[in-house]
Amino acid sequence: MIKTDLHEGWTVRAAGGPVPAEIADETVPATVPGTVHTDLLDAELIPDPYLGENETVLAWFHRSAWLYETTVDLAPAAPDERVDLVFDGLDTVAVISLDGAELGRTANMHRGYRFDVRSQEGRRPLTVRFDSALEYAERIQELIGERPRPYPHPFNAVRKMACSFGWDWGPDLQTAGIWKPVRLERWRVARLASVRPLATLDGATGLLTVHVEVERSGLTPDAELTVEVRLGEVAAQLSLSSGDVSGMLETSVPNAPIWWPVGFGDQPLIPLTVSLRAAAGDELDTYTTRVGFRTIALDETPDEVGSAFTLVVNGQPIFVRGLNWIPEDHLLTRLTRDRIAAAVDRAVEANANLLRIWGGGIYESDDFYDVCDERGVLVWQDFPLACAAYAEEDPIRAEILAEARENITRLTPHPSLALWNGGNENIWGHEDWKWKAELKGATWGAGYYYEDFPALLAELDPTRPYHPGSPSSPGHDPEVVHPNDDRFGTRHEWEAWNRQDYTYHANFVPRFCSEFGWQAPPTLATLAETMLPEDFDQDSPVFLLHQKAQDGNGKLNAGLAHHMRVPADFDAWHWATQLNQARATAYAVTHLRGHAPRTMGSIIWQLNDCWPVTSWSVVDGAGRRKPAWYALRRVYAPRLLAFRETANGPELIAINDTAEPWRAPAGLSRLTFSGTRIVSEDVVLDVAPRAVQAIPLSAGLTGVGDPSREVLVADADGLRATHLFAEDVALAYDPDPLDADITPVEGGYSITVTATTFVRDVALLADRADPDAAPDDMLIDLLPGEEHTFLVRTKPVPDPSVFASPGVLRSANALAGPR
Repeated sequence: MIKTDLHEGWTVRAAGGPVPAEIADETVPATVPGTVHTDLLDAELIPDPYLGENETVLAWFHRSAWLYETTVDLAPAAPDERVDLVFDGLDTVAVISLDGAELGRTANMHRGYRFDVRSQEGRRPLTVRFDSALEYAERIQELIGERPRPYPHPFNAVRKMACSFGWDWGPDLQTAGIWKPVRLERWRVARLASVRPLATLDGATGLLTVHVEVERSGLTPDAELTVEVRLGEVAAQLSLSSGDVSGMLETSVPNAPIWWPVGFGDQPLIPLTVSLRAAAGDELDTYTTRVGFRTIALDETPDEVGSAFTLVVNGQPIFVRGLNWIPEDHLLTRLTRDRIAAAVDRAVEANANLLRIWGGGIYESDDFYDVCDERGVLVWQDFPLACAAYAEEDPIRAEILAEARENITRLTPHPSLALWNGGNENIWGHEDWKWKAELKGATWGAGYYYEDFPALLAELDPTRPYHPGSPSSPGHDPEVVHPNDDRFGTRHEWEAWNRQDYTYHANFVPRFCSEFGWQAPPTLATLAETMLPEDFDQDSPVFLLHQKAQDGNGKLNAGLAHHMRVPADFDAWHWATQLNQARATAYAVTHLRGHAPRTMGSIIWQLNDCWPVTSWSVVDGAGRRKPAWYALRRVYAPRLLAFRETANGPELIAINDTAEPWRAPAGLSRLTFSGTRIVSEDVVLDVAPRAVQAIPLSAGLTGVGDPSREVLVADADGLRATHLFAEDVALAYDPDPLDADITPVEGGYSITVTATTFVRDVALLADRADPDAAPDDMLIDLLPGEEHTFLVRTKPVPDPSVFASPGVLRSANALAGPR
C-alpha cells in the first residue's frame, strides 16, 4: 500500500450562480483540505463572515457553484496493481472528473468515496465541481416530498451538516469544498477495507475482538492472506483462505490496564497494529490505532418512578456531568488538533466528564476522539439528524445508512465513545410540533431510530448502548408515554428558557436531562472584535444578526425581570445577562445533582460556540470563558455545598461524587449584610461516596427578620453556599462594597478585594481591561471584612488600576435598584 496525499497545487474558481463579478473572474489557490470560504478569505476576496453584517453580505454563496482543479501524475499501473483515488470527505454535492471523464457524483459530506483510476496514466487534470447544496436539497425535496423542519432551508433533504444552513446560534454560510484529505492509493493483491477493534473487559481480563474486511484486487488469483494483530506486546494471527474477504480474531490480556472516565481512574491506551500480509509474508496494508479496555452499559431498569437512565462504566454507575458540543468552528477545516484539545480541556477544567456530539453537526473527527480518549471524557455521539423529519426513501435512506456504517466502524477503537443516540428532538418533534398533519402519513425517520440504527450497531458494535433519540422514553409508544416524560429516558428542559424562568426546573425530576440552558452574550472583548462600538445595543442590526434565537433578547430581558432590574445601559445589561446565565446554570445543575440517584445525568446546552454570537454557550466563539463557565465549574465539582428551596423553606445539600466519604463540620449563620450574626449553628456533614445528603435547617436559621438585608451562609471544607431571602431587585445591597489592591506577579496580576459589606457574585471581567486577560475564578460571595485574591493571567497593561475600575470589577451589588 503506497499512499500519496494530493493536497498541493489546487485552485478554485466560480463555476456558476450569483457570484459577484469581481470574484467570478478570479482563480485562487485552494487549500486542501479546506473550503471555498477560507480560500476566498485567504485571497482577500470576501470579508470575514463572522464580523458585522458580513453573513448577510455573503448570502449569494448559497446558490453558487465552484470548481476545484489540479493535476495528478499517474505512473502506469503494473498488471497486478490497483490505483484508487480516495476522498475522505467532500462538502457536499460534487462531481469528480479525471482527464475530463466523470468518475462519480457525491451528495454526502459525512462519508468517504473511492474511485478506480488504474486505467489512467501520465499527467492528468483532476477536477471537483461543487454545486449548491441548497438547490440540490430543493430538488430532492420535490422528488420525495417536503418534510417538517424548524428553519426555511430544507437541510433535512441533503446529507450535509444541518447547522451549515443556520441555527438558533449559528450562521447560514453553506460551505463547500474538499473538507477532508484526498490521496492516491496504489496496492496489490488485497487491502484492508475496514478494521473494527472492539475492546471490553471480563473481570480483570481485557478482551479484544478485531473484525477485518479486505478488498481483493481482482487482478491476481485469490490466495491465502494473513492478518497479524499486535496489541502492545501481545501478538496473534488470523488466516483468510482463498476467496475469504472477512474474518475475526479474538485475543485476551490478563490483568489488563483499565480505562476510566476522568475522576474515576486513569486512561491507559494501548497501541494496536493490524497488518495484512500475502502468503509469502509481504506486508500489503497496515492499520494503526489505540484501544482502552473498559465496559460500558446503560441501566434502564424499571423502578417505582419509571425507569432508570444511568451510564455504567466498569460496573460503576456514573453521574454524568456533561456539556453539549457543537462544531468548534463553523468553518470546520480551520480546526486543528490543538484547538480541539483546548476546547475539550475547557470542559475538563469545568469538571465535566462527558461531551454530547449534537445531531445537527457532524460525526466528530479522529482528533476529537483521540483527545477525549486521553482526557477520559466520555462521548455521546448523535447520529447527525436533528429537529426535523427525515425521509426513509432513497436517495436519503441509502446515504444515511452508508454514512452510519462507515462512522460506526471508524469510531469503534475509541474507549471514550460511550453511547450512540438516534438523533436530536426528532421523536419529540413528531409528537409535539404538529408534524403529523403536515406529513399525512409520510415517513419521518422512525425506521432509522427504532430499526436501522439498532440493527447496524448490533452488527458492527454491540459493545456500546444505543438510545433512540434525545429526548425519548425508550420501550414506550411515544403516543402513550411522551418522549419528554421525566420518569423515563432523557428529557430536554426548554420551557424554562422559552416561557418560564430558570426556577421552573424545580417542577421536574428527570431521570437524565440531556439538554437545558440559558443564554448570554459573549464576552465584551469578543463583541469588540466582532462589531463596532455603535453596535453595542441590543436592538442594533449587527447585534441582532449575532442573536439567532427567536425573540432571544426579549427572553433575556424577561429572565432578568424575574430576579433583578433590566438595565437600560448596554454595559450593565451585558453584565446582568451574563450573571443571570451563570445563576440559571448553577440553579439547574444543583437541582439535577441534588436528586441523584433518581437523576443520573446533566448535559448543559452548551459548551462552545462556532462563531461570535449571543447563545447558551459557557465559552464564547473566541474561546473566552463567560461567567457561567465559572459557575458551572463550581457546581460540577466533585463535592458541592448548596442551598435549595423546599416546601418547608431552604435546606442544605451536600453532594459527594467521590469514592471517599465526606465527613466535615459545617458552620451555618444567618447574618445581616453589615455582618451582624443573628443565628449561628454547627452541623456535621456525613455523606457516603457517590451520594447526596439533605440537611434540614432550624427555624432560627430560616426565620428571616428583614428579607432585604439578611443572608444565610454555610461553610465547609473551603466550600461556601449562600441563600438570599428575596430577589436582587428587593435587596438592600451596598452598590460600592469592595476595596481592591493590585500587585504585579509573574504571568499577570494579583488582585485582592476586601468586602466592606456583604457582596454577592464578585467577578473580574478581565477581558474588558485586556482582550487576552483571564481570571482564575469568578462569582465569589464575601462577608464584611473578608477578602479574596484573584489571579489574572495577562501581559503587562499600561495602567493596572483598570482591573479595579467599575466596568471590570463587578458584582451583583452594582445592579441593585428598582426595576
